[in-house]
Amino acid sequence: MKQIELLLLETIDNLGIVGDVVKVKPGYARNYLLPHGLAEAPSEEKIKELSARRAEVEAELKQLRSEQEALIEKLAAVELTLERSSNESGLLFGGVSQHDISEALKAEGFAVEDRHVRIGEKINRLDTYDIPIQVSKELKCEIKLWVVSDKPQEELEAEAAEAAAAEKAEIEREAAEVDDD
Repeated sequence: MKQIELLLLETIDNLGIVGDVVKVKPGYARNYLLPHGLAEAPSEEKIKELSARRAEVEAELKQLRSEQEALIEKLAAVELTLERSSNESGLLFGGVSQHDISEALKAEGFAVEDRHVRIGEKINRLDTYDIPIQVSKELKCEIKLWVVSDKPQEELEAEAAEAAAAEKAEIEREAAEVDDD
């Protein structure tokens, strides 16, 4: 398939940084890069013109990379506890999403965005989980997440016993009504 060479005027995730000459499919160039002013046809003058901007972007990326490495180093030893409402069998009312985890990490002082937290689905049970945190393709770690009930286990068991007793009483009352007929 034919590819078009373009000079990037802005940094684009998963494609390149300012000043890169990249090969892309014609539709991507025609429908996205060119109309949004993110790329143009490469020329020697334009490449030289963007070299200073490219150096700035490379320095910013290097700084960002070192910050991300420091963040991953700190996160490797983190254990997080979230309290949630649950029933007696350990099922959560609502669940825990990647947004909840990232907000809890932000509250602890870590600059983690929702997209960095990699869980497939919402967490719906009380348990311990290893949650992958990936800030870039190469930089990832796992944190330990404890999802605990907001009520003590004894209270949950007492509620379950109460519910069972109420259900048993209802069945006995219905049985007594049937016998009276």
